[in-house]
Amino acid sequence: MAPPRPADALAQAQAAAAAATSIEQLCAAIQAFDGCALKRTARQTVTHDGVPGAPVLLVGEAPGREEDEAGKPFIGRSGQLLDRMLGSIGLNRASNICITNAVYWRPPGNRPPSRDELAICAPFVARFVELSQPRLVLFAGGSAAQSLLGTSTGILKLRGQKLDWQGPDGRRVPAFALLHPAYLLRNPAAKALAWADLLRIQDELSALGLATDGQSSPA
Repeated sequence: MAPPRPADALAQAQAAAAAATSIEQLCAAIQAFDGCALKRTARQTVTHDGVPGAPVLLVGEAPGREEDEAGKPFIGRSGQLLDRMLGSIGLNRASNICITNAVYWRPPGNRPPSRDELAICAPFVARFVELSQPRLVLFAGGSAAQSLLGTSTGILKLRGQKLDWQGPDGRRVPAFALLHPAYLLRNPAAKALAWADLLRIQDELSALGLATDGQSSPA
């Protein structure tokens, strides 16, 4: 059976997301959702990893091959680099951060998610943020930042500045956009920019009363 038209799929996603009153219910709704064509070619639905409701929430772009096989976000080479980056400022999946994606199914060939795919998943992502009630939101990569912030500004212009995410309920959360770890693996010279961004995030964590012990370079 063919997937519904994008407008119909978006309406279904909005209704399913709004009906969820807990992260557990929301993840079940995402698992049951058939409105995104990516689900037909993916092995698994990848919703999140880490601590649900943690003070910091990171939103990536989409699962890759390793993530599709394991059912968890950011576990391949880029995920290992991400863990080192987060660990350098005292963040880790076991205690104080939750990681999700802007799209829950792997795009074929690890291509970037399309505008329609991002739009269809956006109600679930926004509801995930609302239910998590994080003190700080991080976006890894341009697709995640653009989708959640509703902007076409590129990641190289978004990074390095404090942003503001506003959910459908009107709640505002400070946010930062990071260069995607996969980009850093392809462009090692950009790691200096990433380290500068991590230090800004660490300053914000301290200002929010979420000071951590990290200080070592992730490179």
